[in-house]
Amino acid sequence: MHKSASSLAFGPGGLDIAQSFFKPIHGASPPPTTTRNTKISVIGVGNVGMAIAQTILTQHLADEIALVDVNADKLRGEMLDLQHAAAFLPRTTISSSVDYSNTRGSDLVMVTAGARQIPGESRLNLLQRNLALFSKIIPPLSAGSPDAILLIVSNPVDVLTYVAWKLSGLPANRVIGSGTNLDSSRFRFLIADHLDVNAQDVQAYIMGEHGDSSVALWSSISVGGVPILSFLERQQIAYEKQTLENIHKEVIQGAYEVIGLKGYTSWAIGYSVANLARTILRDQHRVHPVSVLATGFYGIDGGDVFLSLPTQLGRHGVLGVTNLHLSDEESQQLQKSAMTILEVQSQLGI
Repeated sequence: MHKSASSLAFGPGGLDIAQSFFKPIHGASPPPTTTRNTKISVIGVGNVGMAIAQTILTQHLADEIALVDVNADKLRGEMLDLQHAAAFLPRTTISSSVDYSNTRGSDLVMVTAGARQIPGESRLNLLQRNLALFSKIIPPLSAGSPDAILLIVSNPVDVLTYVAWKLSGLPANRVIGSGTNLDSSRFRFLIADHLDVNAQDVQAYIMGEHGDSSVALWSSISVGGVPILSFLERQQIAYEKQTLENIHKEVIQGAYEVIGLKGYTSWAIGYSVANLARTILRDQHRVHPVSVLATGFYGIDGGDVFLSLPTQLGRHGVLGVTNLHLSDEESQQLQKSAMTILEVQSQLGI
């Protein structure tokens, strides 16, 4: 582990002069021998991992951030770059190591590491390589932080969240995928843009797979507490279903467009994951569309499968799944999305 400069002692022979620099007030009690700090570990310091780490820092969501990556030089460089901004940020200890022991005692472990797809490579082969990678990553993480919440960000996130759950031995409520939390943010932005309102006033969810088979819940969308579709029907305002489908397609294509323009996505997923971290670590009991063990909900069966459902999150992970009313078409689409993921999982052999 690389220690930050602030942990080094000053004075002759490495003498710690802090006690001379600051004098305690009269009658003060000694400091406690144990402290309870919030620790977040980020596995993988690529564009996504560092966007998450930077957002966590600026929002002061943790007392300690531990970074882990196989590329030692880049890892140390990223750590130093963040440490050098200490004068402009809330006080946070930042450490880095290629060893997973650096994550020991974490409250929240975020996994962004994953194999990149080789041109011409099949999705199944990519998944097999990610399975091999996760087999090395997940067990030491759960062993070192047995009480942590495990948050998977790597793609394909639903299948890899299932893989992480199987490999970690953690209860299902403490293994979560970032899922469609960001998709739903894109959805809310597009609806807000069409209606010229603030996205924070739009309540809308994308459920199911974080991918092409995702489901837009048009039946439950509301703006300022007003259900949109039922409002349009009552006011006899015509709308075309194709318009709704085009908005959903924009949600699905959003990431591809950003990647095509700048080469990768980073900032939006950074804010999305930091948003989840805030809800979990501060026990806010907020509802987020994240990838959870979905078997038994909304008619989903056929095996253990992780996909995104509106889920209440808190300090102990998944607190419950929201019982939304879905239209018949939405229910069928959601079940079909689950079967799509199950079909892929069946080929992994775990």
